[in-house]
Amino acid sequence: MATQNKVFIQIDNNRVELTGAELQAFNVDRAEIQAQFDAEVEAQTAKAAARKVVLDKIGLTADEAAALLG
Repeated sequence: MATQNKVFIQIDNNRVELTGAELQAFNVDRAEIQAQFDAEVEAQTAKAAARKVVLDKIGLTADEAAALLG
């Protein structure tokens, strides 16, 4: 049995359920925000991996590089 996720927002102390077009717009926005977040995490991970490769090539640890660049 499939379950439906209900989305509620609060407007002036009133709890309102999103339905129809509002719910669809909310889900589109949520998917876009999640995609942006995932892309940022992936970019940061790639940047950290590239930094590690450079440090490995020159034979330094991250702490040693930080101390040198202080």
